[in-house]
Amino acid sequence: MPDSSARLLRLLSILQVRPEWAGPELAERLDVTTRTLRRDIRRLRDLGYPVHATPGVAGGYRLGAGAAMPPLLLDEDEAVAVAVSLRTAARGSVTGIEESALRALAKLEQVLPPRLRERTTALQLATVPLTSLAPTVDPAALTAIARACRDKRRLDFGYTDHRGNRTTRQAKPHRLVHTGQRWYLVARDLDRDDWRAFRVDRIQAIRADGRRFVPRDPPDAASFVSSAITAGPYRFRARVIMHAPVRLVAERMPPTVGVLEAVDAENCLLTTGADVLDAIALHLALLDAEFTVLDPPELIKRVTELADRLRRATPAARSPAASSPIP
Repeated sequence: MPDSSARLLRLLSILQVRPEWAGPELAERLDVTTRTLRRDIRRLRDLGYPVHATPGVAGGYRLGAGAAMPPLLLDEDEAVAVAVSLRTAARGSVTGIEESALRALAKLEQVLPPRLRERTTALQLATVPLTSLAPTVDPAALTAIARACRDKRRLDFGYTDHRGNRTTRQAKPHRLVHTGQRWYLVARDLDRDDWRAFRVDRIQAIRADGRRFVPRDPPDAASFVSSAITAGPYRFRARVIMHAPVRLVAERMPPTVGVLEAVDAENCLLTTGADVLDAIALHLALLDAEFTVLDPPELIKRVTELADRLRRATPAARSPAASSPIP
């Protein structure tokens, strides 16, 4: 029989795998009697872990959420993942979270064994973040929006669009989407009776009005935001067939620039947008793949003009021999 402390750790790990376990099944997994299992459950409760029991033939045990946070059980990979996540959060897009993340990281590293501390320290020393000037969001606003999404309660809030116009919105919140730099709320705008993506850093004076709702045909939040920020707000919306597999194109283009859909194994459809046609044309050229512009007509014309200009810029195009027919 394994040591009782090791068995407690294994019991706690098993309880975290799924919501509920039958007593005999747990005892069998631990290779102990049901009496020993009950004693181990009592020891976990004494340590602060809220293990709830359901009586009866079909009863069992489940690990609940406690009012006070007991010691965490992390394996090596999980501990490193938490440390990396905290370092990332310390440079993140939420106002004031940097200090909290660094405090939590310092506490974690104090209890990490030397071999794991060496791994996380190596990551810290080798990683150089790019400084972002993107606006940060209020953590209280994120929490309020997240609760409204979870509880399906309507929200009232002020919103400032990209032109600086301030409006008051009533919405049915669906999901929060994080692009890496910005946070977006996907919600159904009640005044416009349509789905919208709102930048959270432009939301003010959030108030949950208490009225609950039943979601109606919600979109895929990530795809909706990707489409909204890559093509929706711009003057020109372009559709382009990229003659390369979608996986290769995705490696060269972040999801905030355009939406990719596989056409077949060797081609994909790119939807993107910009206020200036040259911005789209030059970006397509830099993707280093053959492509065919489907629309808009203005982009097809502009790509043709740029292609002619580039051809005329080569020495061969300007030499007399190049301009005279071959005998």
